[in-house]
Amino acid sequence: MRKFAGFAALLALAACGRIGSDEPTEAQRGDGTDAVELAEFPDRPYWGDTHLHTDISVDAFGFGVRLGPEEALRFARGEEITATTGMSAQLDRPLDFLVISDHSDGMGATRRLYDAPRMMVRDPTLRRWYDMMHESPEQSTRAVAELITAAANGDIPEAMRDTEAQAKATRELWDRHLDTLDRYNEPGKFTAFAGFEWTLMPNGNNLHRVVMFRDGSARTRQVLPYPGIDGEVTGLWDYMDAYEETTQGKVLAIPHNSNLSNGMMFELTGPDGGAMSAQYARRRAAREPVVEATQIKGDSETHPFLSPNDEFAGYGVAGWELGNLPLTERSTPDMYAGSYARSALLRGLTLEEQLGVNPYAFGMIGSTDSHTALATGDEDNFFGKHTGVEPREGRAMEGQNLGTRQGRFGWHYLAGGYAAAWARGNTRAEIFDAFMRREVYATTGPRMVLRLFAGFDLAEDDWDGDWVRAGYTRGVPMGGVLDDTGRAPTFLISALKDPEGANLDRVQVVKGWVDANGEAREKVFDVAWSAREMDGASDSPVPPVGDTVDRAKATYENSIGAPELRATWTDPEYREGQRAFYYVRVLEIPTPSWVLFDAVRFGLKLPTNVIEANVMQERAYSSPVWLRPAHEPQTTPGDAPAIMEGA
Repeated sequence: MRKFAGFAALLALAACGRIGSDEPTEAQRGDGTDAVELAEFPDRPYWGDTHLHTDISVDAFGFGVRLGPEEALRFARGEEITATTGMSAQLDRPLDFLVISDHSDGMGATRRLYDAPRMMVRDPTLRRWYDMMHESPEQSTRAVAELITAAANGDIPEAMRDTEAQAKATRELWDRHLDTLDRYNEPGKFTAFAGFEWTLMPNGNNLHRVVMFRDGSARTRQVLPYPGIDGEVTGLWDYMDAYEETTQGKVLAIPHNSNLSNGMMFELTGPDGGAMSAQYARRRAAREPVVEATQIKGDSETHPFLSPNDEFAGYGVAGWELGNLPLTERSTPDMYAGSYARSALLRGLTLEEQLGVNPYAFGMIGSTDSHTALATGDEDNFFGKHTGVEPREGRAMEGQNLGTRQGRFGWHYLAGGYAAAWARGNTRAEIFDAFMRREVYATTGPRMVLRLFAGFDLAEDDWDGDWVRAGYTRGVPMGGVLDDTGRAPTFLISALKDPEGANLDRVQVVKGWVDANGEAREKVFDVAWSAREMDGASDSPVPPVGDTVDRAKATYENSIGAPELRATWTDPEYREGQRAFYYVRVLEIPTPSWVLFDAVRFGLKLPTNVIEANVMQERAYSSPVWLRPAHEPQTTPGDAPAIMEGA
């Protein structure tokens, strides 16, 4: 069961069990190949978080976290631990995998500053931050906010830049971290990935990536995390190329929080502002096969301005569309298209028309971006973005004035999400390869099971047999590419509710395409609804499913909706030669968010607008399937690799 105890300090943690205390085996040190018996086809979604920070991160430590990678791994595996603020914390369902992605820039620097003798801190800015960090948690948070703003403006004190001393400290931290990952990596049960967050942030515009390795310490120890504040994304790709060439390992990058990039994450131009080249597009597609579409700092699927005919386009947008990460630059609507995943997928189609390569042929995942070392994506178990907003009275209403710098915080935070990877087994190799072929999906926290196949020879009667085998042998899964045959593609779509969560409202297919005039278009089709059968071709959205949420008690009833929805859907608006993508969006019935749980827990009286904004329809986004015109040269690096040889 979930643990969400009172505020009194608890007893010290007991020593670790067997996992984490023994010398790791060769299987634990490696990528898991041949370590477990694999299924013929991916047989289940494995659940994880690819974006978690511990006390190694320069900002997380300053915000107050005092938990390290080992506590993060123990928590993700389902153990009960004590949070920084003294509460007991536990997941009721362990995760299957975790990427601890501490910032590569200044790794461990704030902890070293905090622990240093004050007389040795001679830089005036660093001394002021030192004093603030020791004065109070609130002042420490302000110090880190100043540090982030300084980084965005290129004003980091010279003493904190990557000097020889910082490189030595990073090496010590990285080696110790890799040893810990190997100890907790248990092929077949739990996968611990090496990774870091690369934090390019020109003028505060978020171009961050999480870097994720397939390999164990024998390979990852040959490199250090690559710093990013003063870099270029091509430099990161060069680092990744060099890693693979030197070690024969594999690595990928995951863009995140595109909603805070002020249009820079998915630009139509190259990095120099000129026309995008095919080479650049090819490198991007190869190096960044998935994006993080939803997390604590908002949802990046789409925006109502971009998708005015989509009644569900506003999820997780409030507050976060105001500007970039530190709000040093405000956002304007002309920036939105470069900041959201759906419009990026559309841009990818138009760029492919021009270049022959789609730079934005990406799948979608969710993750937390928690800075507490706790990978929680559940509304009733939300430990906050950082330790300053771990469960306590008043956190929901902090920064409620949207005109202030802090205006997007408090109740604007989301509690999730998570990443789901369809794989043949729980190993580094299998889960990483699922990311590479984009057979992954995002949820805002609930663990719905979503499966999608597309092909030209799939049909309703496939459900009566081995429909999964039919999908893999006569079609492609999510993340795949279809070459146009002159017939409309058919989709087999299956969605199951989270067994411990809410019923499902509906299943939708989001289609994007380039029309005969070269214009990018989008449309949302309702293909399955819990209240009646759907034909998948109606232009009219189905009515609301209902609302059973008791606002005063933070409860809901599964008396509406459905535990399972299926659809066999054929595109009714297919046109031969049309370049298109299709992804599935699954919506739950309305449920209360963490804000309403807080109101009940702490006896808060919330404004009506805040209450209504926190009755939400949580969701899942599949990775797309792409439809490519026939006889087009096979130059797109985004083509998903086969699951196995000959598959």
